[in-house]
Amino acid sequence: MIMTLKHLLFLLIIFTPSTIIATKKLQTYIIHVRLPGNGIFENSNEELERWYESFLPISKRNTSIIIHMYRHVMSGFSAKVTPRELDEISKMEGFVYARAAKKYKLLTTRTPNFLGLHRDAGPWRSPANFGKGVIIGVVDTGITPGHPSFDDHGMPPPPPKWKGRCEFKTKMACNNKLIGARSFMDKQPPLDEEGHGTFTASTAAGNFVPGANVFGQANGTASGLAPLAHLAIYRMGDDDSTILAAIDAAIEDGVDVLSMSISINRSSLPFYEDSIAIGSFAAMSRGIFVSCAAGNEGPRMYSLVNEAPWILTVGGSTSDREIRGIVKLGNNEVIEGETIGNVKFPSVSLPLVNGADREIDVDGKIVFTIDSAMGYTSGPAAHIEANDNVSAYTIELFPDVEVPTIEVSNFAGEKIKAYINSTPNPVATISFVGTVLGVKTAPTVGSLSSRGPNLASPGILKPDIIGPGVNIVGAWHESMGDNIVSKAAAFNLKTGTSFSCPHLSGVAALVKSSHPDWSPAMIKSAIMTTATQVNLNKDPILDERHLPADIFAVGAGHVNPSSAMDPGLVYDIPSRDYISYLCSLYDEQKVEVIVREKVNCKGSEHQGITREAELNYPSLAVHLVGMSSNVTYSRTLTNVGRPKSRYHVEIEGFQSGIEIKVEPQVLVFTEVNQKMTYKVNLIRMMDFMSPNGSDYSYDQGSISWVSTKYRVRIPVSVKYD
Repeated sequence: MIMTLKHLLFLLIIFTPSTIIATKKLQTYIIHVRLPGNGIFENSNEELERWYESFLPISKRNTSIIIHMYRHVMSGFSAKVTPRELDEISKMEGFVYARAAKKYKLLTTRTPNFLGLHRDAGPWRSPANFGKGVIIGVVDTGITPGHPSFDDHGMPPPPPKWKGRCEFKTKMACNNKLIGARSFMDKQPPLDEEGHGTFTASTAAGNFVPGANVFGQANGTASGLAPLAHLAIYRMGDDDSTILAAIDAAIEDGVDVLSMSISINRSSLPFYEDSIAIGSFAAMSRGIFVSCAAGNEGPRMYSLVNEAPWILTVGGSTSDREIRGIVKLGNNEVIEGETIGNVKFPSVSLPLVNGADREIDVDGKIVFTIDSAMGYTSGPAAHIEANDNVSAYTIELFPDVEVPTIEVSNFAGEKIKAYINSTPNPVATISFVGTVLGVKTAPTVGSLSSRGPNLASPGILKPDIIGPGVNIVGAWHESMGDNIVSKAAAFNLKTGTSFSCPHLSGVAALVKSSHPDWSPAMIKSAIMTTATQVNLNKDPILDERHLPADIFAVGAGHVNPSSAMDPGLVYDIPSRDYISYLCSLYDEQKVEVIVREKVNCKGSEHQGITREAELNYPSLAVHLVGMSSNVTYSRTLTNVGRPKSRYHVEIEGFQSGIEIKVEPQVLVFTEVNQKMTYKVNLIRMMDFMSPNGSDYSYDQGSISWVSTKYRVRIPVSVKYD
């Protein structure tokens, strides 16, 4: 497979930025306006529409050119107007900001157990009760009703707060699991025609489905992370104006968690131009937890998307399951790989040829290639595909291969290539072992998982966390060849941070079910501060090269759902603090675009300006400029564990050239919900040489508060220049 095809198949939804060009052609614009001071039209859509229409040129009023009216995510609307008409609108009193809508293109049976969740006992059952009572909203490509993952067996009715609706023609399509489905594609039902939305919804909250498999492999009982949570589906349309409309509807309907495996195709996009950042801010301010994919542009640094601090930004990792295939070379060297191929393939010695030689006869032979499609649809008996140096050890499986295929790492590929070149008649035997569990190097960071640092807001460390996203099994919208008898029971195997995101959405639902009164920031803190930094071997988590993964690959670490439900201490952030933080990034007009209200950054209403690292975030990103630079930041912890508890501080990692002091070094809590503040002082003691020759370098470590029961850890990144 060529790299471009692989990244398209990950189905991370990407938008192409557009610019406002002075033409007479109608375009869809997202237009932010200020509401009048005498009311916010709480109970009248008609009055709100009349207000929005008052911004249109007189000739366009009452002509239905408004596409979407927004009530919750922003003050404004989307409409089809010409750039000249937009210029007229921009001159009206109350106009704030406008931009062209952005077009987009489209880019588990094991993971709950791998994450320590067991159906018969433990915190998955109690206190989380499998996410019972929580509503997860999924903004994606729609849903496949009738799939067994969305069966409502054992499901209670939706909670009384639910206000949504089911827009399928038959009401039987929705039930107590799939409680709502809405579409923002013009005149289209919320039916999934791509598979992506069906897959992500099942990963977050699919019900238990025994016997799920892909071509007979990865067989087991499939379920989402929150199998008793309710699902509300919002199908997107052709541009990001529909993303805003979907989030607006989700807020109105009463969801608790919002899962969005979508992104703008620019890692440095400012938040005031990012519909996901704007919509998720409105959701967060109303108590809704938001989880988003980190992007599929790894392992390149500075490749992250969805970097806003009110979003949980999720990178992708492997699980402990492999579908294993074996290559035995003619020199008796045995190489392990992965496959979704034919277990009945005969284990006989066959000629082995290099597919880079386009003139060679491949009939009945095993063809070897490096990170490329084989190019033959008939003739070869089998295919061995090796990764390139970028993908390294991350093996991504594709069920729709033409011939039996085994995928191997780039290191294994070099061995195979060397063997082919060493003998005039190379041969190999391939065999298909099947599903193997308990792979001790798991989790590793997937090569595709986007990496930090954060460009949109460098003082906020991202990604926040990693979760399973490589070779994940999930519900699919159509049958996979001869895989199954019924389309309704289809499953597929996919790779991408699109599928890491709903894992964390499901975990958030479990935490929400356990602690219904917690804020989104408290839930995020619980997830991040309890993350693990080691694999099943108890060694540090590795990256795609099988080298220790750095802080810009893993963030706080790998999700640990059981611990997240009982974190001991949390870092909370009131929504008003984000406004002070935004004032450190943008002028007041741009902040207004994001927060939907006029702000005075220098006034006392939002306590002035909060620098990025001053936000009470469950990580710390520090910039030390010059020798002897010295900075101090504070963090406030809230006790949600034992009423009477004592914690001492532990500082780990960091090179010897920095001095870190934490005061006080002991925190003693006497009651639940008690808050205590500590200060972190960082002093640069010596100069550093960047390993890559740049003008700056990074150091990393962590600060943990440790009691007899809990370890509450935050990662720390230090940039030197």
